[in-house]
Amino acid sequence: MAPALSGLLETCLYVDDMERARKFYLRLLGQEPVVTEERITVFRLADGTVLILFRRGSTLEPVDVPGAGTIPPHDGSGPLHFALAIPEGSEDEWRRHLGEIGVAVESEVAWSKGRGRSLYFRDPHGHCGELAVRRLWQGS
Repeated sequence: MAPALSGLLETCLYVDDMERARKFYLRLLGQEPVVTEERITVFRLADGTVLILFRRGSTLEPVDVPGAGTIPPHDGSGPLHFALAIPEGSEDEWRRHLGEIGVAVESEVAWSKGRGRSLYFRDPHGHCGELAVRRLWQGS
């Protein structure tokens, strides 16, 4: 039996144009990143998790962290999917916010058993973002 997990800590997206991605997520999330570098941008979300943007190809070599260890290489390509948890009943507010920042809602899904709605959109690098309430996965 596996030891207990506390949840998902971070989600990473790989982007070709860091400045463009940084500006998009700054407008989408309405907050400044906690880390802003050429190869990485980190946004802290309300639940303590982080959304990390890596410049594609910038993490192909191990990174030595002095006195701490080595981060193994990683990278990704193609359109990825991620979901951001939103408060109950805020779908209309998010739909308006997306429209105000010029982001089209690509699709909406009304989940069965009253689990809420998902709003899907694309970021400038083609990643598929989803906005949904946490109860989406309850009772699955």
